[in-house]
Amino acid sequence: MEKHNLTMLNEFILTGITDRPELQAPLFGLLLIIYMISMVGNLGMIILTKIDSKLQTPMYFFLRHLAITDLGYSTAVGPKMLVNFVVNENTISYYFCATQLAFFIVFIASELFILSAMSYDRYVAICNPLLYTVIMPQRTCWVLVAIPYLYSTFVSLLVTIKIFNLSFCGHNVIRHFYCDNLALLFLLCSNTYEIELIILILSVFELISSLLIVLVSYLLVFVAILRMNSAEGRHKAFSTCGSHLTVVVVFYGTLIFMYMQPKSSHCTDTDKVASIFYTLVIPMLNPLIYSLRNKDVKYALHRTWKKICNVFSTVSSYTKMEKHNLTMLSEFILIGITDHSELQAPLFGLLLIIYVISVVGNLGMIILTKIDFKLQTPMYFFLRHLAITDLGYSTTVGPKMLVNFVVDESKISYYFCAVQLAFLLVFIITELFILSAMSYDRYVAICNPLLYTVIMAQRTCWVLVAIPYVYSTFVSLLITIKIFNLSFCGYNVIRHFYCDSLPLLYLLCSNTNEIELIILILASFDLISSLLTVLVSYLLIIVAILRMKSAESRHKAFSICGSHLTVVVVFYGTLIFMYMQPKSSHSFDTDKVASIFYTLVIPMLNPLIYSLRNKDVKYALHRTWKKICKIFSTV
Repeated sequence: MEKHNLTMLNEFILTGITDRPELQAPLFGLLLIIYMISMVGNLGMIILTKIDSKLQTPMYFFLRHLAITDLGYSTAVGPKMLVNFVVNENTISYYFCATQLAFFIVFIASELFILSAMSYDRYVAICNPLLYTVIMPQRTCWVLVAIPYLYSTFVSLLVTIKIFNLSFCGHNVIRHFYCDNLALLFLLCSNTYEIELIILILSVFELISSLLIVLVSYLLVFVAILRMNSAEGRHKAFSTCGSHLTVVVVFYGTLIFMYMQPKSSHCTDTDKVASIFYTLVIPMLNPLIYSLRNKDVKYALHRTWKKICNVFSTVSSYTKMEKHNLTMLSEFILIGITDHSELQAPLFGLLLIIYVISVVGNLGMIILTKIDFKLQTPMYFFLRHLAITDLGYSTTVGPKMLVNFVVDESKISYYFCAVQLAFLLVFIITELFILSAMSYDRYVAICNPLLYTVIMAQRTCWVLVAIPYVYSTFVSLLITIKIFNLSFCGYNVIRHFYCDSLPLLYLLCSNTNEIELIILILASFDLISSLLTVLVSYLLIIVAILRMKSAESRHKAFSICGSHLTVVVVFYGTLIFMYMQPKSSHSFDTDKVASIFYTLVIPMLNPLIYSLRNKDVKYALHRTWKKICKIFSTV
């Protein structure tokens, strides 16, 4: 039966919300509006709670992560559901179904525990107001959201892998509008007792434990409120909890209604209505509830709107200030990596060796993948462009940094600083999307090996690298021009060893709200979209590998992905560590160490990883070396 499953079943059919044609158009319009409001509302809440100085409290930290989870599970379901309204067949591929289920479980399970963390935060704020900042420091807040994300990822992978490792029958019609675990269980031919028990235990644990925290927290909050003598104090305490309590009642009420109804009254149509409510309507309601019922959010929205208006209304004044900027400031001073004189010589020697190895390795990889006839595949096409970007950003930073070790003053001219920033952004952003293109290439190679040459034609490969180059050039020019069109103060010391965007912002006298917002939005988009492509590709790859019966096939598949996965973990790990650390623990010294790692060490490691872990590259290197030796021997 497993063979039948692996060979015959490659897609499912979703029955959708309704089969009545007269309801298709109005439902599509209504749900599209709901999803768009949800998207705008949650993205707005994420950005607002990140940039507004008065919303940097634990309450709004949790609210930001609530918006992330709302945006996550509504996007896991919404776009595909809307597409199915306008296509003839509501089909979903086997692997996309697994991915949809996995991401949906991650965000739903996370939201349960983030809501309970928010209730605990409200309990501390009302019952222990004097110790609030001590009990709820930033580290505690990060722990309270990190644990739900890690736990929900574990649960998601466990349930998804368990379901998709079982055998499906020939019947592939899912009686739902998305891939839900309960709907998928009806299609299984294998014994589902184990997976049903796992889902039951985990669901009960998540619902009861999170709800218990909410109930206990609010019980203590109500006791504390009733003991208050001041009517004004009671009103303020109730208003503090009002928004969160509304969200909790709506969310838990829907889940309890959906999953706790008796089997006798259980109906698929009722499930669909409840599912629409908690996958689309609730993510739309949450930001509305918190914006309409919360004065801080309304004031922050008003302040941000005024700032945006001010930015556009003061363009002419910035133009006047630009002249002052260009005439007064002609150079910057880089403080370098360290001011300890005894470390200058060993650091110079070490970093020179790293940079030389990086240049030789990446140039060698570019030449090798270009001239060797056995490396003319999409994988090595992408590897060549990865080497180009590695060589690009390491050369943008490396030579100037090394020169600054041996000169008296580490100066950089105004225009060279702008050029360095522009080229660094081009190559760093391009590398993000080339790594995601490589993960997609690996997905096609493992999950669709027979169609690999058709899907990954040369034109497709060129499109997958051309778009990142064009997009990164646009982003680079936008940020560089925006920064260098603003006014710098007289202080021109950059606390870094190269011209990075964040240290430059500290030197600006002009209002930096607009450029900070642009950098935040673009950086979040670049990191999240590229990382999401990598995660989805590898999730599908892992599912495909686990379905392979042969141990040799599994080992071969893992070895194909090994080098790329190592590079991805190292590169994204460094970027996430550098840019996602909380402000309280932010340090320029830590930034310098991380920057050395991703601007010099990673470009050195990448060609080494691909040459040491890849037989094709080693054999190509051996063939090329033999050809070179023959040329010299015949001379």
